[in-house]
Parts: sequence; structure tokens; C-alpha cells
Amino acid sequence: MSDTPKHNGKAAPAQVTYANMLFYGCWSGLGIMAVTYILYVTGILTPHVPLEKVPLLWSQPVGTYLELGKVPHGWGWTVLIGKGDFLNFLGIVLLAGMTILCYIPLIPAFLKRGEKGFALMALAEIIVLLVAASGIVGGGAH
Repeated sequence: MSDTPKHNGKAAPAQVTYANMLFYGCWSGLGIMAVTYILYVTGILTPHVPLEKVPLLWSQPVGTYLELGKVPHGWGWTVLIGKGDFLNFLGIVLLAGMTILCYIPLIPAFLKRGEKGFALMALAEIIVLLVAASGIVGGGAH
């Protein structure tokens, strides 16, 4: 006989929670991106960078685009969230943050099952991703 644990073929409740959150979160992010894109291209929300300037600015190096478009870097875009061309970042942020959001309910689930090591790893993963997204370590485009 083998010493490996037997599986009944069913996913653990924590796995189901993670998968469900990821499924609905990703579809929500894509939906938000579609709606905010429509708001942008129809002109319902005024863009920060006028639509007619976008082709000219996109052909420039990113530094020139940021300077001529008066676009803040890093998380500075949040002050422009009411503009049509920056509102669509909400969907992108949701998609990018889904791993963090999905790890949160894993911590109490692991603790409930007495798996403190896994709970600690999930917490560490959340902290690492939040620090990376913050830009405070200076390793990204922030």
C-alpha cells in the first residue's frame, strides 16, 4: 500500500472558493472594461488625452507621451479616474488584483483546518503582491 493520501476527486472548499472568485472576478473585470471602453469611444465621458491626439502621442516614446499628454505615472492615474480614457483602468486593476482578492478567503479556511503554514504562505503572497503593485520597491514602471 502506498503512503500517499487518497483523494475522492473533489476539490477542497478553499479551491472551489478561489476558482469561483476568480471566475466571477475575471468576467466582471472584462465586463467593466467593455462598458468603460464604450463610454470612452462614444465620448460620453470626456477623455484626459483628446482622442484626436492619441495616434500622434502613441507613436512617441513613453516619456514623451506622458509629458505631452500630461499623464501622471504610477498610481497617479487614480486622480484622473473620472476621465473616459482612465476609467477603463478599473477593469484592468480588478483583473490584475484577482489573485490578491482570491487569496484573502484562503487564510481563514486554512486556519480553520489547522494548516497554519498554508495560511502564512497565503498571507505572504498577498503582502508580496501588494508591495509589488505599490511600486515602493522601484522595480517596475512606477
